Amino acid sequence: MDFDMLGLKPRLIDALRTMGITDPTPIQKQAIPPALDGADVMGLAQTGTGKTAAFGLPLVQHLLADDARPAPKTARALILAPTRELVNQIAESLSGFTQGSHLKVARVMGGVGIVPQIKRMERGVDLLVATPGRLIDLMDRGAVRLDRSHFLVLDEADQMLDMGFIHALRQIEPKLPRERQTLLFSATMPKDMEALAASYLTNPIRVQVAKSGQTADKVTQSIHFVAKAEKNALLVELLNAHPGEAALVFARTKHGSDRLAKFLTGAGIDAVAVHGNRSQGQRTRALDAFTKGDAAVMVATDVAARGLDIPVVKHVYNYELPNVPETYVHRIGRTARAGRDGAAVALAAPDEMGELKDIEKILKAEIPVASGRRWDPVPGEAKKSGRGGGNNRRRGGGGGGGGDRRGGPAGQRGGAAQAKPAQARPGGGAKPANKRRRPRRSAS
Repeated sequence: MDFDMLGLKPRLIDALRTMGITDPTPIQKQAIPPALDGADVMGLAQTGTGKTAAFGLPLVQHLLADDARPAPKTARALILAPTRELVNQIAESLSGFTQGSHLKVARVMGGVGIVPQIKRMERGVDLLVATPGRLIDLMDRGAVRLDRSHFLVLDEADQMLDMGFIHALRQIEPKLPRERQTLLFSATMPKDMEALAASYLTNPIRVQVAKSGQTADKVTQSIHFVAKAEKNALLVELLNAHPGEAALVFARTKHGSDRLAKFLTGAGIDAVAVHGNRSQGQRTRALDAFTKGDAAVMVATDVAARGLDIPVVKHVYNYELPNVPETYVHRIGRTARAGRDGAAVALAAPDEMGELKDIEKILKAEIPVASGRRWDPVPGEAKKSGRGGGNNRRRGGGGGGGGDRRGGPAGQRGGAAQAKPAQARPGGGAKPANKRRRPRRSAS
């Protein structure tokens, strides 16, 4: 099936060819026709499957068909996304779709000055891509009105819920016209999504090209059971096994990401860090360095786990397992995009067995073991307590070295993995308690 068979106008098909896009993906085949018909759509698809075009192309065609001009401080179509990086990526794709037309695309997000964004909205825009927090900042200042936004998209809706944007979304919804078309896209479908969908969508057409928790077909997954004290050395060993190939490493905390990037750089591996404490300029420069190959490794918190399309990523490392199991699916979705092959490697310490259990529950399968053996859960230890310590036991016992050796028989691995036992975690110390905070709106 070609794009013209989906009902798209020749102008848009020509724009797609210019962008090097010739064949629709499964989510595009299912979502574009009902969206062109004006129906609300609720789409479930893995990351990297082309959701941006699935909602962007129908939006642009609707706006081109109506030759209206935006009123001051309004947007004819509003696209909400959880992170600055995703906002930038969506806006760039929309600019490609609208090339040569009168449609104006704007972006609103934290990490950059708010005054230029206020000025940009003074005359109104056709398509506004925004993070919820910064959008509300502009609304509070009277710089944006949503009463003319007759098209709405919620992209990566599950991550917006997970990041605590539900309150912002509840503030935004009453400001929108009752008569509107809404498109909601997500990679997973947690229980809270049903309530969100009920408040935003009207008799939606449901399209699904992946089950919740399903990973991309061409991702090869593996896991190493390793003590915290040996994670750094093992990561260096694994990264050095594929020199020159781009790798994305996920850590839980912002400071941990900085420390790990610094450690890798000291070990002779060019690495950059991306997280919410970095300014937008810093994040953009880091992404550019990684995309262009100037840095072989990007260490990131989950701010980079969703939506970003970085084709060069061949390897994803979960240096620390995420607290939210669905986040694992989003993380490893950064590789093997658009039919490419990719590898996802997890490093699991004894106190991460609870997280691993939850992850494998949604995967409905155990992750293949690359080294070590599964750690036994510590009796009486509260799940996700975040405690470190040496009371962790291995299944099967045996082997010396207490809790500071990789799971498995004593002496199973040597070399680099044993070379630097003193370097426990970036910055040392026990792992901090796992606390999920609602992000400040201005940091969106």
